[in-house]
Amino acid sequence: MNKYEAMFIIKPDLSEEDKKTLFNQLADVIAKNSGKVLNAAVWLEKRKLCFRISKYQEGTYYLVNFNLDTSAITKLKYAFKLNENILRVMILRV
Repeated sequence: MNKYEAMFIIKPDLSEEDKKTLFNQLADVIAKNSGKVLNAAVWLEKRKLCFRISKYQEGTYYLVNFNLDTSAITKLKYAFKLNENILRVMILRV
């Protein structure tokens, strides 16, 4: 198991309930792939983007630290790409 860090840019116009649901979904996807979430929190609330992403000028940044097997990263990226509330994802190995 390797340690990873994922930065998500999510839509800024989501309600608090939708954000909580999305954050729970992200943790569930990691858990379903035999991973363990170490730390998860909103990093920046409604930060202006340098360029438009899917017609959005702002985004909410969400940071997740987790342990996961290397072979499951592609499955994880695919699952995150299917979610329409996520504008961008960057996953780094720590």
